[in-house]
Amino acid sequence: MVTLRRRAMLAAGLGATAWAGAARGQTAFPARPVRILVGFAAGGGNDVVARILAQKMGESLGQSVIVDNKAGASGLIAADILAKAPPDGLTLMVASQTTYCVAPVLYRSVKFNAEKDCAGVALLGASPLVPVVHPSVAAKSVAELIALAKARPGVINIGSGGVGTTPHMAGELFMTMAGIKMTSVPYRGEAPALNDLLSGQLPVLFSNISVCLPHVKSGALRALGVTSPARSPAAPDLPTLAESGLPDFEVETWFGLTAPAGTPRDIIARLNGDTLKALADPEVRRKFADLGMSVGGGTPEHLDALIKSETDKWAKVIREAGIRAD
Repeated sequence: MVTLRRRAMLAAGLGATAWAGAARGQTAFPARPVRILVGFAAGGGNDVVARILAQKMGESLGQSVIVDNKAGASGLIAADILAKAPPDGLTLMVASQTTYCVAPVLYRSVKFNAEKDCAGVALLGASPLVPVVHPSVAAKSVAELIALAKARPGVINIGSGGVGTTPHMAGELFMTMAGIKMTSVPYRGEAPALNDLLSGQLPVLFSNISVCLPHVKSGALRALGVTSPARSPAAPDLPTLAESGLPDFEVETWFGLTAPAGTPRDIIARLNGDTLKALADPEVRRKFADLGMSVGGGTPEHLDALIKSETDKWAKVIREAGIRAD
């Protein structure tokens, strides 16, 4: 199985070539600010990544790069703006699997199609989720949680930040691969779900590592593993779910930079080069590490292929789990 991280590493050499080509004959941008759309409110993962990137990209482009939050509809409001924007490289968007690969499948009335409406620039990074339980839950490992769920089908509640979010989809994939049934409880965001987990009102949650790790370290929550294909440097003692008896289990919250479809290839190459330059900056790498994120990279084609493969993957999970959006 080719993982997100391995694909990024394999593509990194090609991405470096793209940067070298762009550097020799850089495409000139109009003297106007570049806008990076974010489909969620300020302070979330998409927003934080966009703001880290914007500062460094602005230095490379020689002009301001602003972050424009257009929250709502699982990021689809921002995606619609991107799809309708002129393909001149001045309007970009931080993509995630929730907006690009899950929501268009889950909400059948949505017209946005990431494969047709946008063009990849570069994968920015990815971070794992952590299955966490309240200390009152008897399970001290993934195997023990599976055993509990099998003994009490449908009785154990598993929270999420909302239908279609990465924590929700990770939980659904977990149940499918483990052959168990828990009751999914969607919240209006990961924060309220985490609050209920901390208070003991919710027993299980798949949570983004940067959100839950402080509570794990304090002893308020118990972590059972990580969903990435390899152990996370942020929590090296936690086994992967693949190590814990679910071979090929892989879910990561990933972020990519995209442009409108039809953006000329020389502009895409220039943006790819500036993005890779920003990702190579030690300060950016340190900030990503603080978030528990790996650093991305690679070619525009790599991100396009990732979006397609993730769309296929989550469409299958949605279909097999019978997930429906209200």
